[in-house]
Amino acid sequence: MTIRFSRNLTRRRFLATAAATGAGVIAMPYLSRAADRPVITHGVQSGDVGVDGGVVWARADRPAQMMVEVATTESFKDARALPPITALPESDFTAKMLLENLPSGQDIFYRVRFRDLAHIDIVGEPVVGRFRTAPSDRRDVSFVWGGDVAGQGWGINPDDGGMITFAAMKKHNPDFLLHSGDTIYADGVIPAEVKLPDGKIWKNITIPEKAKVAETLDEYRAAHKYNFLDSNLRAFNAEVPIFVQWDDHEVTNNWSLSKQLPAAYKERDITVLAARAAKAFHEMYPMRESIVEPGRVYRTLSYGPHLDVFMLDERSYRGPNGPNLQEQYGPDAYFIGPDQMTWLKRALLNSRATWKVIASDMPLSLIVYDDAANKKGSEAFAQGDGPARGRELEIADILRFIKTAGIVNTVWLTADVHYAAAHYYNPNKAQFQEFDPFWEFVSGPLHAGTFGPNELDNTFGPEVKFVKAPGEANQNLPPSAGMQFFGHVKIDGKSGQMTVSLRDRVDAELWAITLDPKPV
Repeated sequence: MTIRFSRNLTRRRFLATAAATGAGVIAMPYLSRAADRPVITHGVQSGDVGVDGGVVWARADRPAQMMVEVATTESFKDARALPPITALPESDFTAKMLLENLPSGQDIFYRVRFRDLAHIDIVGEPVVGRFRTAPSDRRDVSFVWGGDVAGQGWGINPDDGGMITFAAMKKHNPDFLLHSGDTIYADGVIPAEVKLPDGKIWKNITIPEKAKVAETLDEYRAAHKYNFLDSNLRAFNAEVPIFVQWDDHEVTNNWSLSKQLPAAYKERDITVLAARAAKAFHEMYPMRESIVEPGRVYRTLSYGPHLDVFMLDERSYRGPNGPNLQEQYGPDAYFIGPDQMTWLKRALLNSRATWKVIASDMPLSLIVYDDAANKKGSEAFAQGDGPARGRELEIADILRFIKTAGIVNTVWLTADVHYAAAHYYNPNKAQFQEFDPFWEFVSGPLHAGTFGPNELDNTFGPEVKFVKAPGEANQNLPPSAGMQFFGHVKIDGKSGQMTVSLRDRVDAELWAITLDPKPV
């Protein structure tokens, strides 16, 4: 359901409209039977925020109506109540509301309640959230990015402070989080305890559904809801919008249509698992496309004159994982796929933003094997040193297009490999040279095992300018080891300069660079 305000709404007009229409509807009926009231089970979220609005999300504990009040003041004196929408069992009692035509560059406060669908006079307690709409002027923009949450059995450990990377990111008061995927590890068990090398015990909060790999729709849903049990993550979600994409672990490790499922799976059809996983993913996050074009993940998110973000989907359209050494482009070499390639080129060409951030859920030149134990097969773009082959043909095509079309100020952001790195792509050192130099920055994990570093492929001439990884002898470090990483980006409103920093879970700056924009 789309909630629309009057067109070209300024903050002053918003306040006037709210004052005229909201006073009589903010006071909602309550019964004294507090235990009977609907409960917001996993906090609130906002996402896909633009210059005129965004999406608000919450989940109830029963069939209910989601009731939202929206205001431009924290006191909610100017609040306006919006028409309710339903949260039903078909969506696991989740509901998301698209708010449009809000004032730009404005802090927006929202208050969510649920009203029992069977007893509409019973209304639950409110939960408050906020987001900041994108600016229409050239003000500063700040955001964080990363991926990889609750992986390798490292769940929520209260003794370690929970998922404290989210608390570190929240300190920056970012405009949004760009979540690079692996939002969950549906294929990973969360045990009650893990013995650490030093003899200490890592103790997880557990739920029954995470005692096995996810196969049913409810098990996929539960994996997402498990993460929302963390107080750091819920506090972050209430204040920072999410721009989310997915990768493999939302379904199962390294999945493609050729995936041979391990013995732990009773369901043997990867397409069935992917369909269930996709439904859970779209239910659990505040994505515009889940409302206006269900099922789509790739999209453009514009955040003011200085920034456009191009969110890629490198799962839904890929060909089979395998050697991928084809010299000619065809279905077996698809990674982004022709339709998404056409969209990306058109979107980049039409962008007038200073910076074009390409959000890739997998890195361009780090080798990720489909069969890691035997170092065989291809899971990512990189196919090994040499000319562009297989999936690399798509990257060659995109980079050539960016150069020939005169598109400037492109930056690639990614996660997936569970360590932090900065790569400068130099055509003079590349096998494929038809592109202008650019940067790729890698962050994560936000809360998972730390790995790496991966082997580097020279096809596009990457130069490692920074890396922090545990090394081959210390793989799968727990979050308590401190090697959890996120990235922070700040764009200066006046100069347009972009400063990128790579940081750890206590917010220590590990490395940073300031990039000067070319004229658009």
